[in-house]
Amino acid sequence: MTQVYNRITKEVEETKHFGGNTLNKIYQVPILTKLVTSKPLSKIYGFYNRTFLSKHKINKFINTNNIDMTIYEDKDYKSFNDFFIRKLKKINISKKGFISPCNAKVLVYKINKNLEVKVKNITYKINELVDEKLDYKNGYIFIYRLALDDYHRFHYIDDGKRLKRKKIKGRLHTVSSSSSNYKIYKENEREYSILQTKNYGSIIYMEVGALLVGKIINYDKSTFKRGEEKGYFLPGGSTVIIIVKNIKVDKDILENSKKNIETIVHVGERVGE
Repeated sequence: MTQVYNRITKEVEETKHFGGNTLNKIYQVPILTKLVTSKPLSKIYGFYNRTFLSKHKINKFINTNNIDMTIYEDKDYKSFNDFFIRKLKKINISKKGFISPCNAKVLVYKINKNLEVKVKNITYKINELVDEKLDYKNGYIFIYRLALDDYHRFHYIDDGKRLKRKKIKGRLHTVSSSSSNYKIYKENEREYSILQTKNYGSIIYMEVGALLVGKIINYDKSTFKRGEEKGYFLPGGSTVIIIVKNIKVDKDILENSKKNIETIVHVGERVGE
């Protein structure tokens, strides 16, 4: 179980991770962990989900996860993948403030003067995440965890242009608590862009693959607008990470993060200024 803060009800809730008990058992056996987090298994799972044979999974998935389909575009989905990357009918983009790029549960951490950040008791160096030296000391890292039942498209948080884009190969650990002994944001397959934004300077925008996520799809755009769609994840839980220097984080998100409580946010919702 994971604690999450609901900004609407202003209460802390508990949520379950998909396959939590099974994953805990798998992560106790190194050889099984290596097998389950490998790319070949993800590719097999991904191939099946692209076929019409996977269509039967959709209704069960909706009912099991209590998904409100009225907020999504009406469509006859041809496969589970087609359903998984469903689009919202409407997205409300806040006109002011630093906004969330996706629907997710977010944690925010301060980057210290040594360019290190401690995430759930594991210390990362920023250059471990992005494979190069960048000065973001005294900035913040936003970690947006997308659950299996979330909207799996992600968006730009400001107007700007792309300076660099790079893919890093790796494994596909779950982003749930089952993988807490692994440096998942260093070990997992990921892709990051360095973006020059209108209001927040240079930021790092990273997508992290996770268990059974075969692909991260990014559109090839050199310039972009606030709220514009950047790309999407194919099936599985996933993570978007944003590293920014010139920001003041909303108090509720910062205070919850200090207690390792995630905050539920939606694409376009203000999370700082």
